[in-house]
Amino acid sequence: MRTIETHLAEVTAVVEAAVRARPVDALVVSPEALASRSDRYRDRVLAADVVAPIDLPPFANSQMDGYAVSTAGLDPARPTTLQVAARIPAGLAAPDLVTGTAAPIMTGAAVPAGADAIVPIEKVSPDAFPPAGVDADVEVPAGVIAGAFVRAAGSDVAAGSVLFAAGTRLTPARWGVLAASGIDAVEVRSRPRLLLVSTGEELAAPGAPLGPGQIHDANGVALAAALAEVGVIVTTARVTDDAAALLAVVARHAAEVDLVLTSGGVSAGAYEVVRDAFEGSGVTFGSVAMQPGGPQGWGTVRVHDRELPVVCFPGNPVSSLVSFEAFLRPALNRVTGVGLPRRRWTVPMAHPLDSPVGKHQLRRGRVDVDGRAHVVGGPSSHLLAAHAEATVLVSVPVGVDRVDEGDRVEVWALDDPAPHEKADR
Repeated sequence: MRTIETHLAEVTAVVEAAVRARPVDALVVSPEALASRSDRYRDRVLAADVVAPIDLPPFANSQMDGYAVSTAGLDPARPTTLQVAARIPAGLAAPDLVTGTAAPIMTGAAVPAGADAIVPIEKVSPDAFPPAGVDADVEVPAGVIAGAFVRAAGSDVAAGSVLFAAGTRLTPARWGVLAASGIDAVEVRSRPRLLLVSTGEELAAPGAPLGPGQIHDANGVALAAALAEVGVIVTTARVTDDAAALLAVVARHAAEVDLVLTSGGVSAGAYEVVRDAFEGSGVTFGSVAMQPGGPQGWGTVRVHDRELPVVCFPGNPVSSLVSFEAFLRPALNRVTGVGLPRRRWTVPMAHPLDSPVGKHQLRRGRVDVDGRAHVVGGPSSHLLAAHAEATVLVSVPVGVDRVDEGDRVEVWALDDPAPHEKADR
């Protein structure tokens, strides 16, 4: 059997082939665009380096409301009385500072030529600005240091430096830096487009009446939600155990997608529609030493003179979701930067746990307030409600047949661990 690591490398190669030729998207840097098209802007990743066109800040400015002064004109040992000059508001050019004066300056205003420090308003006497146009003096304390409360030009970002490298995920703060730098648009990696096909004669749409032997299609909804969470644009379909119907669906959507993901029909039964349709045409089927989620398929199919990458998951709902966490989510993250990697860390087990020695078992679990792992539900891959209660997968590797209470195990996050968890990270 293949290891999880080996199969992850294969799936990553399939995903890389799927997205390699994708064009980039250009996004406008504006609050209106971000507010009106928030889904388009969420979790985007730069396609190219972004170079700073200007210094940030672009000019020396005041960090405080106070007085702009020249330290050369101050007595270092005792307070100095200076004549109050004209006010300097933010957003206007500052006149040069005249020797023997102190200019009232507002936060963010340009420091005038001739000044090299700002004295906060609360440190002078009187500690309030005089009315505009009124002759007045101000007493500045001793010990003012050159550069005090001055934001030097380029102290945050120097013009010509790389603001953000290709592959950087754009967070709110990074969008703010782009805007502050005067950049009006950036190139980002386009979102992967995926055709998600649920297969099986027994599947009915959620909410539809169930006929004899039928079940509702949980995989279509669960995998679509998982893919949307990492920014993939999804087209969905559902087919019966008819290989020709599956091939027709793939052909119909091939021109608009980069990757096909199927669920079901990959085992060794008599009605394995995915194997029937794809085996021998470039898709390999095999078993990964993993429970749940052992049967897997990967490769390409030729459609309309194009090699279309394909990933095939087993049909049991938990098997599909665990396969997504083990293979497709990390592959998408590595290749596209879409989504954040799941965290993995070690914790002690709260109770004994048996595991098949030849399989890498991934049991659904939770980490309690004392930082110990508990499994949720049994190992069967149809127990979807138990999976919904889990916050981690408890990883028991190949070669281990039992974990005792207190033994340390690796857990894989299914969501963000709660702040109170005391796990070692």
